[in-house]
Amino acid sequence: MKILFISDIVGGPGRRAVKQHLQGLREKHSVDLIIANGENSAGGFGITQKVAEELLGMGIDILTSGNHIWDKKEVMNYLGKEDRLIRPANYPPGVPGYGSALVTAKDGTRVGVLNLMGRVFMANLDCPFRVGSEEVEKLKDAGAAVVFVDFHAEATSEKLALARYLDGSITALVGTHTHVQTADERILPKGTAYITDVGMTGPMDSVIGVTPEAAIERFLTHIPQKFDTAKGPAWLQAVIVEADPATGLADGITRICLESEA
Repeated sequence: MKILFISDIVGGPGRRAVKQHLQGLREKHSVDLIIANGENSAGGFGITQKVAEELLGMGIDILTSGNHIWDKKEVMNYLGKEDRLIRPANYPPGVPGYGSALVTAKDGTRVGVLNLMGRVFMANLDCPFRVGSEEVEKLKDAGAAVVFVDFHAEATSEKLALARYLDGSITALVGTHTHVQTADERILPKGTAYITDVGMTGPMDSVIGVTPEAAIERFLTHIPQKFDTAKGPAWLQAVIVEADPATGLADGITRICLESEA
């Protein structure tokens, strides 16, 4: 089976890129399941019910997120109602929403999708290693033949360390958050597909999605700036993971970067 994972969707340009390319990718690669990180899909920061439903309506099966999931306060109630939008599982107990989901792919495979967040240079959440291991076992006990992990983290070392820690027990671990696509996609020694960061689905002429001028001014002055989503042409960055439901391991991982019209 094949899983398409679309990297961090940023604002209107990112949603437009998904709309332009999703159907073609599905048909070209015979995709069985589509996952996307949508935490920046509403105005570049956060997600709303309206935007989540727009993306799900395009054919995305499940949306993951990260530290910006809370930026739009109206999403709080929606998180508890819609299990196709998940937040990192290592937030403390009692936080709204779900940290994982069990979905049925087009080919009938039961797939566990797990969202985790790193702690290096980020919030001091529960340990993603311990929580991740526990959640993987829960998903398998619930019937998941394939387990896919979106690890939303800053440090490359933390991403690779978690992937090696879970190697052989999950099908794939893909990194998100930095919005910069890395070129290290591979199959780890015990059969888990890995890439440090899938990148960004959003405006190309930007600094990780925002207008360059505002980002530069913040670095120059250290004064907070209003970050607006940049305009112009966008790209869609993603990976396709080939998974074997019989073993729960990966047979391949392919990196994708497609440009879209403004």
